Amino acid sequence: MSPTPPARRLRLGMPRRVFSQVLLMQVAIAAGVAVLATGLFLAPLSDQLDDQAMRRALAIAQTTAAQPQIAKDLVSTKPSVSGPVQVEAERIREASGAEYVVVMDRDGVRWSHPDPAEIGGLVSTDPRRALAGDEVMEIDSGTLGRSARGKVPLRDADGKIVGAVSVGIEYDSVRARLIHAIPGLLAYAGGAMAVGALAAYLISRRVHRQTRDLAFSDIAGLLAEREAMLHGIREGVVALDRAGRVRLLNDEARRLLGIGDEAVGRSLDDALGSGRTTDVLAGRVTGTDLLTVRGQRVLVTNRMPTDDGGAVATLRDRTEVEQLGRELDSTRGLIDALRAQDHEHANRMHTLLGLLELEMYDEAVEFVGEVVGDHRATAEQVTEKIHDPLLAAVLVGKATVAAERGVALSVAGGTMLPDRLIDPRGLVTIVGNLLDNALDAVAGTPHARVEVDLRSEGRTAILRVRDTGPGVPPDKRELIFTDGWSTKTPPAHRERGIGLSLVRRLAERQGGSARVTEAEGGGAEFTVVLPDALAEPGLVAQTSVPTLSSTAPDDGPARQDEPTADRDGRPGPGQGPEAAITAADKESR
Repeated sequence: MSPTPPARRLRLGMPRRVFSQVLLMQVAIAAGVAVLATGLFLAPLSDQLDDQAMRRALAIAQTTAAQPQIAKDLVSTKPSVSGPVQVEAERIREASGAEYVVVMDRDGVRWSHPDPAEIGGLVSTDPRRALAGDEVMEIDSGTLGRSARGKVPLRDADGKIVGAVSVGIEYDSVRARLIHAIPGLLAYAGGAMAVGALAAYLISRRVHRQTRDLAFSDIAGLLAEREAMLHGIREGVVALDRAGRVRLLNDEARRLLGIGDEAVGRSLDDALGSGRTTDVLAGRVTGTDLLTVRGQRVLVTNRMPTDDGGAVATLRDRTEVEQLGRELDSTRGLIDALRAQDHEHANRMHTLLGLLELEMYDEAVEFVGEVVGDHRATAEQVTEKIHDPLLAAVLVGKATVAAERGVALSVAGGTMLPDRLIDPRGLVTIVGNLLDNALDAVAGTPHARVEVDLRSEGRTAILRVRDTGPGVPPDKRELIFTDGWSTKTPPAHRERGIGLSLVRRLAERQGGSARVTEAEGGGAEFTVVLPDALAEPGLVAQTSVPTLSSTAPDDGPARQDEPTADRDGRPGPGQGPEAAITAADKESR
């Protein structure tokens, strides 16, 4: 048989539940306050009762001394049990309820007393102050015991002091009043304790519901775990109160949003400034997995309201995912182009092989010359007008992709851009982005055509990309530059609605602008103006990416490399290692 389990010992101490602890503490506080209040009330009550008794005795003495007949009888008669002074004093004593009313002459001889045997004898207490003209209130002991006394001088009709009147109130009656008041006070204190205990119970029940019956140690543990979790997870958390003020920020949210502890207690508009990120966090834009751009990062945001009227928003950094998605799009586009070129190359090889087998050598030479000449002509036309090698390379590459997609890509006759670009990679990103958008817009339409116009005016570079597609409605011409806005279904691996927003921001960071209008003959015309994009003549063109210091609202430090985007703001395929660096590449640095 198993041994008998040891008996559980009774453990004394504070209960663990918050409900029990709060109730116990509040009841203890209510009881302590009731006892303290009762003690503080009783302490001065005794003095108040003594003072009231002495004032009552003094009032009776004053009333007695105010009767002129007593002073006249004191002077004209002898002290006796049946004398007029004794008779009047006893009448006043019985009427007022005093313990005694003693009338004395200037020698301190009693002319009245409740005990007739004391008449004619000297008073037991010092009468000199009253005989000197002072009114006296005191607690003292005499022949009748301890009493509250009042003494006043007795004056004749001329105002001369002829004696004194002493009135006493039995002290036992004063003490009895004090004792009699204690039960009432205790009853009031008990009622106050009962009300306090009831209030404590109701408050404790509310605390019980709000804390879900957790112990204080459990709550402390949960707070510690929450702090560790909030500051340890790689997802930003922003808590807002019902007024929309920032209540909490974890470390990742500070990093992603580029703000610090100074934002706590401020509204989102004050802490972040205006922009889509603020609108999403504030709940002015609703939905799940909302895409937004903050500084150098692409963020996915979700917002959940809380029971107290506030909200908690989570932020995830999707920069790397967007980078991988754009790389996948670029790879797919390259594969499609290679597949088309493979078919075209096979057809050319078959044609060349047939000419050689038919021993038509001159025709074979002419055919090869035409094929090579077309490619060379395209490259020469671009390089004659675009002197920057990176920009020329991306245009030649896009011309090949356009030809495979059945689109005529041309360079405008007035195009001329010298090799003095300060940031060629940034312009390559913008050009590649807009060309991909234009190719997507016109692909599959009759007589599809895209035209690129690049020229310089002093140090300003102006880019125009025109297409023969459906164009952009006037009411959508600003929306297409908004974070997350797109009319196309996003692919499974990433979101749309980023590219054109980033292109405009890249232009604005350099002090320029990006807009879209209707092209002549229909279609869309995108115009990007980049002031100070070219170096002064005679300076060596710099191909390295400089660091820009200007910023735009809701953005971080300027970067030069952004992803391409479709007409709805969707990032398009990249341009390869020699072309633009995508926004995801930028944001992952």
